[in-house]
Amino acid sequence: MNIREYAEDVSKEVSEIIELCQELGIKKNKEEDYLNDEEITILDNEISNRKENENPDYEVDEELEEKVSNLVSNIDIDLDEVTTKPEKLKKQESKKQLLNQNNNIQKAKFLKGKKEIYKHRDKLMENKEEDDVILYSNDMTVGTLAERLNVSPAEIIKKLFNLGIMANINQEINYDTCEMIVIDYDKKLKKEEQTDKSNFEEYEIVDNEEDLLPRPPVITIMGHVDHGKTTLLDTIRKTNVVSGEAGGITQAIGAYQVEVNGKKITFIDTPGHEAFTEMRSRGASVTDIVVLIVAANDGVMPQTKEAIDHAKAANVPIVVAVNKIDLPDANPNRVLTELVENGLVPESYGGDVVTCNISAKKGDGVNELLETLILISEMKELKANPNRYATGTVIEARNDNKVGSIVSLLVQSGTLRIGDPVVIGTSYGKIRSLKDDKGNNITMAGPSTPVEITGITELPTAGDKFMAFATEKEARSVSEQRKVRSHSKDTNRAGMSLDDLYAMVKDGVKEINVILKTDVKGSEEAVKKSLEKVNLEGVRVCVIRSGVGTITESDVKLASASNAIIIGFNVRPSNATTDLAKESNVEIRLYNIIYKVVEDMEAAIKGMLDPVYEEKVLGEAEVRQIFKFSKIGNIAGCHVNSGVIKNGADARIIRDGIVIYTSKIASLQHEKDQVKEMKSGYDCGLTIADYQDIREGDIIEVFTMVEVK
Repeated sequence: MNIREYAEDVSKEVSEIIELCQELGIKKNKEEDYLNDEEITILDNEISNRKENENPDYEVDEELEEKVSNLVSNIDIDLDEVTTKPEKLKKQESKKQLLNQNNNIQKAKFLKGKKEIYKHRDKLMENKEEDDVILYSNDMTVGTLAERLNVSPAEIIKKLFNLGIMANINQEINYDTCEMIVIDYDKKLKKEEQTDKSNFEEYEIVDNEEDLLPRPPVITIMGHVDHGKTTLLDTIRKTNVVSGEAGGITQAIGAYQVEVNGKKITFIDTPGHEAFTEMRSRGASVTDIVVLIVAANDGVMPQTKEAIDHAKAANVPIVVAVNKIDLPDANPNRVLTELVENGLVPESYGGDVVTCNISAKKGDGVNELLETLILISEMKELKANPNRYATGTVIEARNDNKVGSIVSLLVQSGTLRIGDPVVIGTSYGKIRSLKDDKGNNITMAGPSTPVEITGITELPTAGDKFMAFATEKEARSVSEQRKVRSHSKDTNRAGMSLDDLYAMVKDGVKEINVILKTDVKGSEEAVKKSLEKVNLEGVRVCVIRSGVGTITESDVKLASASNAIIIGFNVRPSNATTDLAKESNVEIRLYNIIYKVVEDMEAAIKGMLDPVYEEKVLGEAEVRQIFKFSKIGNIAGCHVNSGVIKNGADARIIRDGIVIYTSKIASLQHEKDQVKEMKSGYDCGLTIADYQDIREGDIIEVFTMVEVK
């Protein structure tokens, strides 16, 4: 940090800082001169001391006090009428004094801790790779493995023969087989991306058991809008947050830490309104336990079902809080029945899902819920190593005109300290301020602690991972590597395609996530059962969400969060949904024959997928009027909304997002003339080959198939 940057940071003029440096014997006289950590500490301490000396205690003027007392004695006041007022004032003054005293103590502790951090900065454990690790790369051959183990290829071939595998020096071997061989040499096998520190999303940190200490659980509260999520959190925190939210709906992820029976719990309040589905999926990715809140008078609602899908995809325990049991129309038994219908079987029904009846508004049952959460977290034995440089996730980020980028983080491993160099996304910086969830300045934050920081050069995206480093040089180097990679490949790439399956299977993945949307319930059940029967090479298909209706943006967001493929059977996504899927690297596969779905999935697992034909939409027309002719049949009077409609081209009829029929354009005319094509903005009449049940409001989509690979 140079003098100009430091001056901006402490809200001083550059000339003032240069003058102060000269007074303190720091040889700096230009605004570009670099300040090291020790010099920054000296300047911070001096500025802090000068601020304290700017507020001296003034002596009381005795002559002025005597004049005031004489003036008061000449005024006739009935003291009996105002006896209560001084008592109230005294109480208010004592409260203010106590508050100021606490603030001063807090400030003194922070300043002392800050000085200690800078003067005696302990070096934490670095997030570095282990010595006894063999790196596994895609397409690894017997010869490559032998070279990395520093043994002869013949020795590896012999070991493979003992495992029942006939191989030569150039034959590829999968991850599981490599792992069995590597264990024989007392080594560990890791994928290359798990040891690349610049790709810390995939970087695997292994701690010794003796270094691990218990950490607070991270709880995410999910549920339908207005079912009482924020009210429950409000009751737990003993503060009022709901009144400050627009319309009583949570507008951004808030992370808070509370203490229950001497044990800390971190809560993440995710928005329940369907417009914030993406934020909810982000919340589920950092949580240990999900609290699903369901109103006893409403039951399971659409956003409740989405929350269940996200919690299941995150593979975390679910605790159901049945709220509003104090209302006269509350029906907890109905809620339990609806939970069973959505795949959550409560303990009272012989399942493993814990349920608690509560009233968030009155506080009934809240203590029992908290005790349940503590019990589940103890059973999970949540631990982390606080003695290493921190890693974690961005919860939220915003820009402030005065301070710059303000980033809310959740520390998941290690300890984050003021002054630590960090890389978030592709940007880096040095932490200039560190605040807890109550807005208090702190010097360090351990695992499962939500904090707010400043000092980052660019505004990161919520959901980005971060990692702290020992030196600013290392942080800058990692940041530059990530920027280079981001131009060619998204570091935080979500979603997947069928072409990725073979590579994933080779890497040891045993479960493929799929989201299925169909036109009718019968198709949904048939396709789902067919997919779940797929079991090749120990790999099975897991349908994490299925439903009837068109593919929505919510489906794409869940697919992105859970690395899934979307399969549509006789349904079509909207243009906005298709654009979001491309942006999120989520593949949408559309089918109208069940066996073709299963065939493609099995071929993808085997790595024998046929060439892909990408559908190219030529144009779209809306049916506005039907003309009936006895000889010809029904002619659809249409307006071309986009693209071009071509005579003889493939076409499908879409009604309410569902594909009704697929055929070809049989005839196309403008007024009385037969034409080859009609462009956007014009009206036309057309007929569909072998189909007469065209209705007003139907969308006719014309397309062609183009081979892409």
